[in-house]
Amino acid sequence: MSLKGKVILLTGGTGSFGEKFTEIVLKEHDPKAIRIFSRGELLQMQMAQRFNHDLRLRFFIGDVRDKERLHLAMNGVDIVVHAAALKQIPACEYNPFEAIQTNVMGAKNVIDAAMSRGVAKVMAISTDKAVNPVNLYGATKLCAEKLLVQGNSYTGDSGPLFGCVRYGNVIESRGSVFEVFKQQRENGKVTVTDKRMTRFWLTIEQGVRFVIDCIDKMRGGEVFVPKISSMRIMDLVEGIAPGCEIEFIGIRSGEKLHEVLISRDESRHTCEVDNAYIVQPAHFWWRPSFGSMGKSVPEGFQYTSDENDRWLSIEELRSVMESL
Repeated sequence: MSLKGKVILLTGGTGSFGEKFTEIVLKEHDPKAIRIFSRGELLQMQMAQRFNHDLRLRFFIGDVRDKERLHLAMNGVDIVVHAAALKQIPACEYNPFEAIQTNVMGAKNVIDAAMSRGVAKVMAISTDKAVNPVNLYGATKLCAEKLLVQGNSYTGDSGPLFGCVRYGNVIESRGSVFEVFKQQRENGKVTVTDKRMTRFWLTIEQGVRFVIDCIDKMRGGEVFVPKISSMRIMDLVEGIAPGCEIEFIGIRSGEKLHEVLISRDESRHTCEVDNAYIVQPAHFWWRPSFGSMGKSVPEGFQYTSDENDRWLSIEELRSVMESL
């Protein structure tokens, strides 16, 4: 499905992903309208100004916890991109009921509203934290993934199609460790939890372009995982804050040494294509459609940040930073 001439609803639309998605889609895909659905009126005003009050943009004050508001916002919508979430791990741990209301019940509300409004496709943004979760944020995102995948069992051949994109840390997203290190270097001292740590990394533009591509390819029920680079935390520090003092503070509660994008158990129903892995549903209603496009991964395969065959070097990181 091309985005040209389509009406798109973007939840969490004033976030880092939402702004870049809007920029690329307006510039390259000529949608009929993009509806920005978020809670912050100030951020919506600033976003409207950034895009010179483009008439294709519509702004809806709303919360994904509010199903009635979502139902209204989805009137006439062709595609929903669900990016709204509470994603700060410590905040979710301290406010667990709130995390569940937004990340889990919010996903259910998006599914219900999309079905009632006859939306064609819904693509949700997930995270590596959803695989073998060790914190509440990851657990809520895993639950949201399961809801989106199973949402297809309610719609059958009539639609909507529901799918997810799952990827790692985004270099220039708000609140990321990338931003923390940039702030800390001003004081000449950087805090690191554990020097052995590795993480998956990609840019916001990479993430947005991957989501757009997956919207076109989705059949409903897939979790799309891009092939992206890993980076060692100490290389990240050297790339962002060279010469700074480093204080090791110990691994935090709910934090992993290495992240996982595909677990061993998922490998049994995962196929590999040129730029991605596709975790296909293991359910009777799934009609396999990617076999001709790729190949099955070996049983026991897992996609982890420490065993990745793609690594981001310090020089490549600095090149990315210069381009931002």
